[in-house]
Amino acid sequence: MLPKPRGFCAGVIRAIDIVEIALERLGRPVYVRKEIVHNRFVVDDLASKGAVFVDSLEEVPDGAVTIFSAHGVSPEVRKDAERRKLRVIDATCPLVTKVHIEVIRYAQEGYNIVLIGHQNHDEVVGTFGEAPEKIHIVSSVEDVDALQLSEPERVIYATQTTLSLDDTQGIVDRLKQRFPSIISPASSDICYATQNRQVAVKTLAESADLVLVVGSENSSNSNRLVEVARGKGIPAQLIGCAKDIRREWMDGCTTVGVTAGASTPEILVQEVVKELRNLGFVNTKELELIEEDVLFPLPAPLDKFERVTSLN
Repeated sequence: MLPKPRGFCAGVIRAIDIVEIALERLGRPVYVRKEIVHNRFVVDDLASKGAVFVDSLEEVPDGAVTIFSAHGVSPEVRKDAERRKLRVIDATCPLVTKVHIEVIRYAQEGYNIVLIGHQNHDEVVGTFGEAPEKIHIVSSVEDVDALQLSEPERVIYATQTTLSLDDTQGIVDRLKQRFPSIISPASSDICYATQNRQVAVKTLAESADLVLVVGSENSSNSNRLVEVARGKGIPAQLIGCAKDIRREWMDGCTTVGVTAGASTPEILVQEVVKELRNLGFVNTKELELIEEDVLFPLPAPLDKFERVTSLN
């Protein structure tokens, strides 16, 4: 069973398009700070086309074309890029940018900001950098219980966009118990694609004996899909590609649900389907659950920059 939606979301498509168009229009090399999206197949494919992925801007030559990943960056990184006169193209997902704007606004108004997320995730690191003196990161109900805020009546919460709806709700409920005047985001920070894919997994769990989630280990939204399926009492495994499938998982299974995280290309899903056919799962059923028609515009610098001479 293959649910729709699955795989690439609008923010991921935009980020990958940005790298490919930059390579086409501006020439090689184009530097990308961190993984453009959290999927090794995608990163390796773009690297083969001329993208150079770096962990730090220190690895980028002064003045070079540099792309910020879909997860966003802190103001400190932006200032460093400006100081180095890097020609920056920002591939930050617009939904992540929305969270940054919320954080900046409420920090300027003197609020304590509780950021629900995973401490070392690239997105959370970037968001935290917007107001480190005002932001408190929590990832569990226990973290909420340990919070000590100077002005408990002036609090707002925001969330990492790729979290589990169910897990986040428990944390939000506890925040509201501890801080009754806490302000909620104007709209959910958890992105539409994350929500839709989690809803789809819950549907899979109603009739599948096993759920396979295709995605990278460092993909937060892919890991959350596994958690959602297991939360429904269904065995679930995260796999990077078809070769990660273990035959013993199939013991006693007649129906397997296959989905993919928002940064996973469809080619990897189809390779998994092919392998499952080899293992005897010959009937494939597509589940049309939620229609997605979200598109994000490309950033202006792609039109502004002139092509650079290839250095390769």
